Amino acid sequence: MKASPGARSWMAAGVRHELLTRALPALRHDMAAPVSVIRMGLLVLKRQAASAPDAASWTERLSLIEDQVGLLASGMHSLRAWELSAGDEEISRSQLVAQCTALMRVAFELRGIGLRVAEDLSPDKDEMRFPSGAALRYMLLGALGYLHDTAPHLGEIGIEADGDEALLLLARRGESGPADPLAGVHRAPRALAIDAIALQSLAEGLGYAVSVEPESVRFGLRPAPAEI
Repeated sequence: MKASPGARSWMAAGVRHELLTRALPALRHDMAAPVSVIRMGLLVLKRQAASAPDAASWTERLSLIEDQVGLLASGMHSLRAWELSAGDEEISRSQLVAQCTALMRVAFELRGIGLRVAEDLSPDKDEMRFPSGAALRYMLLGALGYLHDTAPHLGEIGIEADGDEALLLLARRGESGPADPLAGVHRAPRALAIDAIALQSLAEGLGYAVSVEPESVRFGLRPAPAEI
């Protein structure tokens, strides 16, 4: 039975939820680290207050806390970047790649999977920007998740520019070695794996064209024209 439009929308939403779940550990760490520094700074301030430290020392400690509060506020604000909305911010291709690889690099490397970004994807101030940054983050994380979950003997994922407005991800096989005791820690259970159908559902729900092969994924950075 062919899935209804409503069912397909739920499938795409389910894939986005799974991808956000995988990215949350890194997001949580980025927000928790400043809180720890703030707590330590406050503890030191309380101890110094009892001994009436000089003004310079107070200024230094307070500046540290102010900086960490700013980082915490920035981290909390960044969670809004995952909301799909008409007013979503634009993003460049290199920024997109940098953000997504930063979120997933540790989890991938724990399984011995490298992330190699092509040199032509280094940040450029004059780089073209694309709409719907949140949707594009889900697309790139979905492509990474698909290759992570399905490519056999995966050793590295290469991320390359394809033309001016697309990305190409290529799975490369790694050398077989001793079993990694952490190999299954960050890999999704089989029922939640990002397979080709899940990735296609995500792309369809977000409005992007994607080409999915067993060891590669290509998708454009602009929404595909709506079918009449």
